Amino acid sequence: MAQKSKNSLDGEIITIQRGLAIYKVHASPFWQARIRDPRIRRYVVRSTEETSRIKAKQVAREIAFDLLGTEKRVEREYSFRYYASRLMAKGERLVSNGERNANYIRTSKLFLSQAEWGLVKAFGHRDIRDLKTRDYQEFMDALSRKRSDLSTSTRNMLTATFRNVLKVARDDGVIDSIPSTPRTRQKDNPRSYFPFHPLVAKKDDIYQAILKASQKLADDETKVRGVPVTEELYDLILFTAHSFVRPIISELYALKHGDVTIADDPKRLLLTIRNGKTGHRIANSMPGAVPVMKRIMARNPSAKPSDYLFLPEYENRETASKIIQRQFREVMKTAGVQDDPSSGIKYTIYSLRHTAICMRLILSHGEVNIFNLAKNAGTSVEQIERFYARNLPLSREMAINLQKFGGQP
Repeated sequence: MAQKSKNSLDGEIITIQRGLAIYKVHASPFWQARIRDPRIRRYVVRSTEETSRIKAKQVAREIAFDLLGTEKRVEREYSFRYYASRLMAKGERLVSNGERNANYIRTSKLFLSQAEWGLVKAFGHRDIRDLKTRDYQEFMDALSRKRSDLSTSTRNMLTATFRNVLKVARDDGVIDSIPSTPRTRQKDNPRSYFPFHPLVAKKDDIYQAILKASQKLADDETKVRGVPVTEELYDLILFTAHSFVRPIISELYALKHGDVTIADDPKRLLLTIRNGKTGHRIANSMPGAVPVMKRIMARNPSAKPSDYLFLPEYENRETASKIIQRQFREVMKTAGVQDDPSSGIKYTIYSLRHTAICMRLILSHGEVNIFNLAKNAGTSVEQIERFYARNLPLSREMAINLQKFGGQP
């Protein structure tokens, strides 16, 4: 007959309450206390040093109290974890209704569930009714010591997600108000735009150099990772710089023929951005995007409304995006465009959107309505003033506009 292991159970596990039990093993005459610690989400075992079951139960309760402090057991419907799941469910409904971008869910899930510093790990077991500013501040202080590499924007997104969970509890009437959670002061990184005339001399016009380089690569039938560069890339650059759309999967690469209407008075494109970074919007383009659209239609005379504008042969839009990004890096290399680490400027295809916004601020001679520009670009007046207008050099035209009086030509 096989001999029993010394560490095997000697009898049954006796549950005292949820998360607390006692049991014996053959290796010891004493009862062992098994305690569920919600902070680390696993069991902790301690010896009661008692042979009496009755006394062992009493000691187990005392060990649990000492181990968990004065923290009382939280009912599920009042836990932070419960309201975090409610936030995710609410977000999924908003996304499915087209009221929020899918990035909203992905971002919230990241900051809630991140294994090392996620909010659920830190607060999941806590009673949401008891959370105070001090609790969150202690969490952020500990995080700063542990992960000093986390960016300011990441910390602020953590704060926003924490507040969003508490907002769900507030809306349910569980809490009356949301504790103060001061944001970390953020250092703004400059938005990189391609310098253009008249901001710079014509010989230093990098935007035009980008266009010429893309045309040259197409004329030379250059291939990047086996995919030829065509005039489609040239048109994509022009389109982005004249439409303000973000060169991302949910905006530029999601546009289909049915999302574009050519309008007159003034000449422009009406673009339906269905699931952009800031949600649904209809944007007006500059007139320079109209001939681009006509060339796209000429290249694809049998295109259906459901066909994509750019690289329609690639149904996977992530693939299409990566192809364009690789080709655009080749364009910048050909044009001699280099990053400027000293100023924190890094050029990417996204710089075309920044260029489009800066062009409107400058080429309108300071007369563009920033509210309309922000709405059209799917951003805010604050963002334009914070990241674009304040970093542009003052021009003579802007000075004239500043000194105008009502009714003055």
